Amino acid sequence: MKMLAKWRLLSLFALIALVLSGCGKPYLSALRPAGEVAQSQYELMLLSTAIMVGVIAVVTIIFIYVVIKFRRKNDNEIPKQVEGSHKLEILWTVIPILLLLILAVPTVAQTFKLADVSPMDKKNADGKTDALVVNVRASLYWWEFEYPNEGIITSQEMVVPTDEKVYFNLKASDVKHSFWIPAIGGKMDTNTENVNKFWLEFDSKAADEAGGLFYGKCAELCGPSHALMDFKVKTLPRDEFDQWVASMKAVKEPAKAETASAQQGQEIFNNSCIGCHAVTPANTAPEAARVGPNLTNFGDRSRVAGILDHSAENVKKWIEDPEAYKPGNKMTEKYPQLSSEELDAVAEYLMGLKVQK
Repeated sequence: MKMLAKWRLLSLFALIALVLSGCGKPYLSALRPAGEVAQSQYELMLLSTAIMVGVIAVVTIIFIYVVIKFRRKNDNEIPKQVEGSHKLEILWTVIPILLLLILAVPTVAQTFKLADVSPMDKKNADGKTDALVVNVRASLYWWEFEYPNEGIITSQEMVVPTDEKVYFNLKASDVKHSFWIPAIGGKMDTNTENVNKFWLEFDSKAADEAGGLFYGKCAELCGPSHALMDFKVKTLPRDEFDQWVASMKAVKEPAKAETASAQQGQEIFNNSCIGCHAVTPANTAPEAARVGPNLTNFGDRSRVAGILDHSAENVKKWIEDPEAYKPGNKMTEKYPQLSSEELDAVAEYLMGLKVQK
């Protein structure tokens, strides 16, 4: 009776898992591909699944057939013995080889295709690449995105054009992390000792369905806030992306606060935060000096610290106690405690850091 109850419970969990597997959101699910890389990887998953299901089905049918047809009818009857049959041995050796070839050929072809980052090495007359390159740097527990050709840096929210290849240099500044945008393509490790390279493509139609915003994750256990090391990817048509780049490049010096409260917040920020957080997008600072996320366009972003809704209230909560939201982060206790009035002022200043009108 207990065994029957266990099987019923197991069957229920299997059914729930099957139902929930179709509930992925368009900006987060690897089963709803939104780009060329994701689509090719999804098709390989379908192919491998079809092969596995086919093998299971054939073996099950043969098993049932053999059990029924060749079941022993009496103790004196022995079924025909087929050991040493060269035909059968050749058959069950050739079939797995054929199945492996069916899976291996497209897998190897896609591996070489997706590993081709040669456009990153082709320089034009200006010494830059015609391809869009983004240098991704992972830190505990945030992400930096540098556009070397454009000479700008941002963080936590990467902006990319749709319907073209975007090439990535991936590196970590402290421990191993893993860069993953589930709906766009497979994960790739970011290491401290070497740079990994690959490319992704963001489909415009899928981007429209996802509201122009995809979610990225760290896929390598890196510390207590690993599950909270999120980032967002904002997708734009090429002309709008060029406008965004121009707006970022136009910021030559920190934006000046307009209201009295925001001016107070800027003064507090300059006294307590500017040593870790830049508010200009130029990439002149050495990598070692970039110890905190760049906040140039903080007011344009969709999340606070990558995980909280973008509001002044959440900015204040984060500054007041970052440890409560991302345990083990490097910002905790690195600045003096602020009063309620000071928190209001800093939050107003940060929410006003915008480059897009």
